[in-house]
Amino acid sequence: MKDMSTLYEPSQIEMEASRLWNDNKCFSAVAPEEPEVDMRVYTIVIPPPNVTAALHLGHALNNTLQDILIRWRRMQGYNTLWMPGTDHAGIATQTVVEKRLLADEGKRRTDFSRDAFVGRVQAWKDDYEARIIKQLQLMGCSCDWDRTRFTMDEVCARAVRETFSKLFADGLIYRGKRLVNWDPATQTVLADDEVEHESVKGAFWYLRYPLVEPVAFKGGKITYVTVATTRPETMLGDTAVAMNPVDPRAGVLVGKMLRLPIVGRVIPIVADQHVVLPDPESSDEKARFSTGFLKVTPAHDPNDYQIGQRHGLPIVNVMAPDGSISKNFGWIDWDEHDQAHRGLLEEWVLGKDRFEAREAIVEWFRQNKLLEDVRDHVHEVGHSYRSHVPIEPYLSDQWYIAVKEPITGLGEKFGQGLIAGTDVPVNSLAGLALKPLVDGRLRITPERYRRNYQLWLENLRDWPISRQLWWGHRIPVWSKPGEHPNRCEYGTHRQVFQSDSGPVTYLCVKPGFDELEKAMEAEGWVRDNDVLDTWFSSALWPFSTLGWPEPSKDLETYYPGSVLCTAREIITLWVSRMVMMGQYCVGDIPFSDVFIHAMIQDGEGRKMSKSLGNGIDPLDIIDSHGADAMRFALASMTTQTQDVRMPVEPMTLPDGRTVNSSPKFDIGRNFCNKLWNASRFAMGNLENTPVDAIDMEQLQMEDRWILSRLARVSGDVTAQLEAFRFSEPIQTLYRFFWNELCDWYLEFVKPRMRDAQLKPVAQKVLAFTIDASLRLFHPFLPFITEGIYQPLRELCVDRSLGEMAALPDSPYLITAQWPEISQAFVDRELEGRMEMLQSIIRTIRDIRTQYQVAPKTKVTAAIKTQAERVAQLEAGRSLIMLMSGLEVLEIGIGCAKPKNAATAVTGDMEIYVKDVVDVTAEIQRLEKSKIELEKGIGSASGKLANPNFVSRANPEVVQRERERLDQMREQLALIEKNLSDLSDS
Repeated sequence: MKDMSTLYEPSQIEMEASRLWNDNKCFSAVAPEEPEVDMRVYTIVIPPPNVTAALHLGHALNNTLQDILIRWRRMQGYNTLWMPGTDHAGIATQTVVEKRLLADEGKRRTDFSRDAFVGRVQAWKDDYEARIIKQLQLMGCSCDWDRTRFTMDEVCARAVRETFSKLFADGLIYRGKRLVNWDPATQTVLADDEVEHESVKGAFWYLRYPLVEPVAFKGGKITYVTVATTRPETMLGDTAVAMNPVDPRAGVLVGKMLRLPIVGRVIPIVADQHVVLPDPESSDEKARFSTGFLKVTPAHDPNDYQIGQRHGLPIVNVMAPDGSISKNFGWIDWDEHDQAHRGLLEEWVLGKDRFEAREAIVEWFRQNKLLEDVRDHVHEVGHSYRSHVPIEPYLSDQWYIAVKEPITGLGEKFGQGLIAGTDVPVNSLAGLALKPLVDGRLRITPERYRRNYQLWLENLRDWPISRQLWWGHRIPVWSKPGEHPNRCEYGTHRQVFQSDSGPVTYLCVKPGFDELEKAMEAEGWVRDNDVLDTWFSSALWPFSTLGWPEPSKDLETYYPGSVLCTAREIITLWVSRMVMMGQYCVGDIPFSDVFIHAMIQDGEGRKMSKSLGNGIDPLDIIDSHGADAMRFALASMTTQTQDVRMPVEPMTLPDGRTVNSSPKFDIGRNFCNKLWNASRFAMGNLENTPVDAIDMEQLQMEDRWILSRLARVSGDVTAQLEAFRFSEPIQTLYRFFWNELCDWYLEFVKPRMRDAQLKPVAQKVLAFTIDASLRLFHPFLPFITEGIYQPLRELCVDRSLGEMAALPDSPYLITAQWPEISQAFVDRELEGRMEMLQSIIRTIRDIRTQYQVAPKTKVTAAIKTQAERVAQLEAGRSLIMLMSGLEVLEIGIGCAKPKNAATAVTGDMEIYVKDVVDVTAEIQRLEKSKIELEKGIGSASGKLANPNFVSRANPEVVQRERERLDQMREQLALIEKNLSDLSDS
């Protein structure tokens, strides 16, 4: 037999198990040459980690859950594929590399050529991708590592070009000048779902705009209007002030002209129903803060943009892409300002950051007596999900995907018309993503996230897919001013769009036409500088990784997949788009189930982050506790709640470093120790275990009980995993192994292991139960279970109990058959009897402990019970005596309490343990307890007799006091009875 170490050493076990699995290609997925009718396939594509940094604890949770699912299905006999890979994460990766270059070399991206900068990012990617893959392997992730993909590798890039070309040809990609979400830090556009809204402490600044000519109103004159704004810096781009047409002042003010302070621009007052009328007493916050006048800045606010469109207002952009105030990006009337105003602008705001400009403008208004008021205001502000800076509404030319445009060619397959209760066409991209959910083909667990998914698609706006970056899939479109014919009928698709300076022809070149691209560029065609949104390539991940658009056995076998396991924040960003593109490109949804796992917070409910110093590095936990202990803790925490808390505490490693850990990992490590030591102890009794099947009629009561429990546990664990429940099965297995197998069954069979006739059956049942337990634990604790299974397999060649309880042998636990124990073993009546016996044994043990009876001292006990229980107790007599350390046991309906006996009650039975009580000492103890109870009863009775307490106290407090009084009276009655019995003895 392979010796098991006396100590559980995670690092050694993990190294040996990993070598075993890798050497024997246990993770590899093999697509059959010919389709197999009865083949069950289970596919998971990994949510590809961003190559921006090493993995954190959230990744450890996500990937542990995926590994549990894939190992479980592999053991069930499925042809499994867990596709690994990483994501280029355009904005995030470019940002971190730019920061590193600036810090280390004092250089910016623009100090390099595009190719040179991309080369630097590629080097970063290679480094972090290797780290990420290593981390995943150390966690025990059983991905098919030979298939590792990257969202910009050749296979995935081919799919990206093909999809873009297909969308372009279908007229779903178009060029448009729109007000977009702009990230001034990364200087790129963001989609709506890449904007995170945060509550920000700000203010309303009340600015006075003078009228060019005073206006008479109600016997007086209006010389200015006051606008309220949370963004004073945008006033530089105001092209009107709007007021509601029902405002009493509208009759005299609409159509009049204002002179914009600082700028000198003359702007009109227009009437628009969008403006909220002022009402200081209103429950509507907008009405309370409103003056009735709204500054209109079409280039810097989406609502103002719409007002500008309705009234034909000029659009003046006063910002550069980095958020600074600039005259070079759409300040169309700059040259029309007189010298005085241009000088004022240059002095006060030009070149300043938007927030510096805000302070300068407010100060100018204050100095010039035009700042009427400042009122504090907390409001929601959109922030970039990557750079975390406030986004800026920004007018920009971008490429878009029309997500609600019906696609004629898809009507026959997917249907036409609107999805019931929505304005979403069935055969639009949004419809392709929504209809499977409505039809029930796509299931989301927990179900509450279904609504998030549906609402997003119902309200989805066209998707801006261009990003102003260098790192990413460059948009495969070439342009040339003017209208030009299609360059190549088969290699390109053509669209003509109107720009500010006239028509522009755009040609999308399909993949595989490299020579055509060179020829076009020689003729003056220019390739688009932008790259595609990262989520565009990620949306293709489930099938691009399998070689689409090229046909293959992999694609035929493993698509569509089975389940996606991810976090809630990318339900819209990623999940919906994968379903959308899977339907559009391949014709089917990429997975049937989506499991949304909880987010890990620290013990105070805060998100884990480096800035807060409350993050936990999974590698630190693997080094200190072992990967299995980490997985145990993470799986135990995974309920179907929204968030889970993990207390964070400092821990000192053997190398002297202090890192963050959590007591939850200690629980996992302690259990792994128990699993190792208990298995080692059990295997010490399994030498020469018979190979032949045993006669099931020879099973003892404890054997039938443990097999009944095992059958129920295996069924429960399977059902729980089917429902994507992870904490329940690990806790179910924990209780079975620790409380039932170790604490009870191993103790029950000890004497039989010393009896040549009784030993074989006990050995077979024990070997079977240990093997089945290891198989059930394996998806959760892969390393330690493989480490125990190997010596168990060597020690016991056949661990089955016959046809009803077969455990086919496997050289590796990872590929062993999942235990499906026959439910014929389940005997609930027997389990109930065993619970009764265990309760009796625990009660007698408690008495022995209370009266400090030495473990080796045999005592005499009696059980007074009902007639119908006598036979059941007699059947368990030997177990009770063995486990309780009894020399004599009397069972009957008329058992009298012996003198000097301790008494206890369990269920409807009275238990007496003879000659353990020191009568004098016990009477003294009981008398003391009686005095304390009488005091407590007196105090509680007095409270409840006080009308003031009963009428004024919280009803729940009064009820608790009544319940407490009842309990004390019951305890007092029992003590008085025991005192009476002791006096009689």
